[in-house]
Amino acid sequence: MISLLIVDDHPVVRDGLRGMFDADPRFTVIGEAGDGVEAVTAAETLRPDVILMDLRMPRGDGVTAIRELARRGVPARILVLTTYDTDSDVLPAIEAGATGYLLKDAQREDLFRAVETAARGQAVLSPTVATKLMGQMRQPAAEALSQREIEVLELIARGRTNREAAKQLLISEATVKTHLLHVYAKLGVNDRAAAVATAFSRGYLTPENHSSR
Repeated sequence: MISLLIVDDHPVVRDGLRGMFDADPRFTVIGEAGDGVEAVTAAETLRPDVILMDLRMPRGDGVTAIRELARRGVPARILVLTTYDTDSDVLPAIEAGATGYLLKDAQREDLFRAVETAARGQAVLSPTVATKLMGQMRQPAAEALSQREIEVLELIARGRTNREAAKQLLISEATVKTHLLHVYAKLGVNDRAAAVATAFSRGYLTPENHSSR
């Protein structure tokens, strides 16, 4: 019997998953957590075989929890179960140590098989996530944005003109334009709007740092 810890900030989701797994003799749910902080504490105490981990939660996100569990040496296999399949969600979770990545629209039996596979320590990915990762592997590695380029892009995302961005960063307007040209080339885009959208999708910009200033 595989023991499970369910981590999700929505009680209805946790209740649904608990009912589904407890109804099958192959599994037993030994605990729940509503955020990443609770997940780390519960995993250390309960020692589940598999953790079903949501990613976006208000207090302690899933990726941070996965990293912390790895740092503490908690042996549980972690199967991400989320509605998000963007590059900025998938790659950090896998790099942090997740054994698998599944979307919440998975069929019941697919989820059961994924948990069994993860419990054996084998990687499991939803088809859309696997396709996304394969596509990235076939592409040449993109040059990363520099910190200054990200700073310029953050200001552009907040609606600043080149002149306003230059004034705030204490650089010339021509330097801002040069940074933007480098950003366009690295991201493979041709204008400011596309640069901002791509930067969000790749994790260079987040809603938090975009809205906090």
